[in-house]
Amino acid sequence: MAQHGEPGAAPLIERRSIDYIPESERHGKLYSQFTLWMGANLQITAIVTGALAVVLGGDVFWSLIGLFIGQVLGGGVMALHAAQGPKLGLPQMISSRVQFGVYGAAIPIVLVCLMYLGFTATGTVLSGQALGQLFGVSDTSGILIFAATLFGYRVIHIIGRIATVFGLIAFVYLFSRVIAVGDVGQLLQIRHFSWDKFLLAVSLAASWQIAYGPYVADYSRYLPSGTSPVKTFLAVGLGSVLGAQIAMVLGVLAAAMAAGQFAGREVAYIVGLGGTGTMAALLYFSIAFGKVTISTLNSYGSFMCIATIVSGFRGHVEITRRQRAVAVVLIVGAATAVALIGQHSFLNAFKSFILFLLAFFVPWSAVNLVDYYFVNRERYDVPALSDPNGRYGRWNLPGILVYAFGVLVQMPFISTKLYTGPMVERLGGVDISWIIGLIVPSILYYLFARRGPRPEADASDASARRPTQEPA
Repeated sequence: MAQHGEPGAAPLIERRSIDYIPESERHGKLYSQFTLWMGANLQITAIVTGALAVVLGGDVFWSLIGLFIGQVLGGGVMALHAAQGPKLGLPQMISSRVQFGVYGAAIPIVLVCLMYLGFTATGTVLSGQALGQLFGVSDTSGILIFAATLFGYRVIHIIGRIATVFGLIAFVYLFSRVIAVGDVGQLLQIRHFSWDKFLLAVSLAASWQIAYGPYVADYSRYLPSGTSPVKTFLAVGLGSVLGAQIAMVLGVLAAAMAAGQFAGREVAYIVGLGGTGTMAALLYFSIAFGKVTISTLNSYGSFMCIATIVSGFRGHVEITRRQRAVAVVLIVGAATAVALIGQHSFLNAFKSFILFLLAFFVPWSAVNLVDYYFVNRERYDVPALSDPNGRYGRWNLPGILVYAFGVLVQMPFISTKLYTGPMVERLGGVDISWIIGLIVPSILYYLFARRGPRPEADASDASARRPTQEPA
């Protein structure tokens, strides 16, 4: 996985891709994990996610509380994945081969590919709006301009650094403007509690955080293996929770002040709070090009997922730079097509997308975390992760079945425009699917994994790269 432009870190696109990171190449400090994840969340997509809580019917006071609870719950799950990075030195989804088998891990990895595609598309829509306003063209033209920028691989680093500086300044400025032009106190006094709207806010924030789970360890795996798991958990979790909550607070306040004018012109409204002329142009620039690095890395992340799937079935594969470039171009093209199709119904489509992620990634998180912390107790046989005939096998049916059941058991409790389960009405319109999807698979996987036979490691399979990774 590529690094998110961490200051002073190694190149944005790492050379080792999905390989294990040996101790000699470990680097970085815990504070950089905090700043990395705080910075990654101070962005326009997080602002829009927070705004959804109000756009879809919630009030400011309870939306802010619901979002914060969701950040803490989802951030805790996400940070538990991050703590695996220094210990294993592997990309997050590779470790799923323990729970699903070397071939079976392709099931959740395919969904991760869809996640990358979706987030690239949503970033493209918002950036297209910004570029459309900046250059005085349609949103469609702005989307195409942004997509063309993603293909300019050699200039991404320069643009990304400039945009990061502008973005941080712009964020502080916009926040001060929202507080200055709006009556925040009056907005906070409106308190109409509704369980369904409150839990929607919780779900929006929780899904935002849990969506990082499939790749958060890709960033922390470069830390020295002796790094404290507790400190890694706190550094990543606090950074992500604080960054996302600040961004979503801005989104909630902006949407509440918009009086129905937010949907369809999200970027224009937010920039309008900051002023016109040169200031507006700078804000549009920071929003649009602030997404360049992250959108490109999402595309690269999709490529890495595909490489992981291929390597699972075919063993180690050598991928040339040309093949990598072609793959990334195809992925960006697909994300652009999705952005063009969904641009006019962005908010509703985005809500459905992130709740879709929650339904499929909560059971995966449950299975992965229970296995790592309670079944194998933080000790994996790294070489066996690449061996279909090894101790983890091709297909781990208990893990796959528990995961599938974890997805299906949520269906009666899901409430979306596409599908609403039969239990939602009985619960007063409240969607508790993700809570069910976290608890049930956790219990089932623990029971099945503890009772099932676990093959012993052969002495000849001891890892030359990581001998201490033998399972208990």
